[in-house]
Amino acid sequence: MALNKYILFLLLVSFQGVFAQETIKTMFYNVFDFPSAPPSNRPELLKNILNTYQPDIFMICELENEFGADLILNNSLNSTSTTYSRAPYFDNQSGNAELQQLIFYKSEKFTLAAIDIITTTVRDINRYRLLLHTDDQSTNPLYLDIYVTHLKSSTGTSNQQLRLQMVTQLTNYLAAIDSDSYVIFAGDLNVYSASEPAYQHLLDPDNSITFADPIDAPGSWNNNASFSYLHTQSTRLSSSGFGGGAGGGLDDRFDFILISENMLDNPEMMYVENSYKAYGNNSNCFNDRIDSPDCNGVFEQSLRDNLYLMSDHLPVVMELQTDRTLSTSTIAFLEPITFPKGTITSDVLELKVSNEIKNQLDFHIYNVLGQQIKTIYNSNTQQVNIDVSGVAPGIYYLKVSPYNKTYKFIKR
Repeated sequence: MALNKYILFLLLVSFQGVFAQETIKTMFYNVFDFPSAPPSNRPELLKNILNTYQPDIFMICELENEFGADLILNNSLNSTSTTYSRAPYFDNQSGNAELQQLIFYKSEKFTLAAIDIITTTVRDINRYRLLLHTDDQSTNPLYLDIYVTHLKSSTGTSNQQLRLQMVTQLTNYLAAIDSDSYVIFAGDLNVYSASEPAYQHLLDPDNSITFADPIDAPGSWNNNASFSYLHTQSTRLSSSGFGGGAGGGLDDRFDFILISENMLDNPEMMYVENSYKAYGNNSNCFNDRIDSPDCNGVFEQSLRDNLYLMSDHLPVVMELQTDRTLSTSTIAFLEPITFPKGTITSDVLELKVSNEIKNQLDFHIYNVLGQQIKTIYNSNTQQVNIDVSGVAPGIYYLKVSPYNKTYKFIKR
């Protein structure tokens, strides 16, 4: 009998190893006119919210400027560590909109492999390609393509058509990528029901990349108590004292994380069943403010107090799993270069390559529009001087490959 128990124990250990999964936690949040909207302590409020979930990937919209991006990175995410990195910030390139999208990610799990901007008639759709740090990333890289946006708001046929135009720009773009790609589309979609043309278009099986709604709850979400567990706007009964935004209590599902259909059943990158939540919503807050004592439940009062003050939206969260083994190598987290004379220059940008780097580095310079303007190839030298004398004054981004590190510098 003892021998049989020992064999059973070994089998269980073996199966646990075979089916071991690495979890990736994602969050999307409309941070509402960040950072200018009151109250003034919103970076601290956001820190408190993020600490309760600790996302590996944090996606946002309604970001006003790069100053706000740095506040979130340094004050909300990295106040006691350097765990997170962020993508480069670019001003909105579409229409007359001023607010922008961005992502932040845990550097121990990801590097930023590519960025792009899809312009529309209203707002940008920002594309970020993350490379997951796996043991076999050099021979079999695993990428996650993330698209973040804020679709046109308000009711009416004309606004529905603008939302449809925006997502059509996205699906046209996706037609050119590998149909087996793992894709996330997150944002404040401003759709009121599953019958809206924009939402239907995203789920169209004829698309090259067909999206799935992980929670699979079709219907008319607006002002419908049956979907109270999904509502993300508004956290407040009144916008008074908050610099604008929505009021009226929770009665709309505007905020989404959609996934490509292959992520429903592919263990390489798969949605975790029942992990999709309107974060902070205890399903009992219909047409009420999120901090009401009547909305008590799993999400505690202190969290809901912070959510009430932070934004007129709730975050949406979702977990993914991969059967690939994450790397523990420190080389993935290495800073490949330093700037001996700083990141402000008028003629030559001087770089010092880390002694731990043994392979060739490529340097790509982008302007604030995301356009690549210069590429330099380095043949294993420790000192690199990049001539930028012919580049117009302004802010630029230096991307270092294959380590996919991005640095900002200023040309005077």
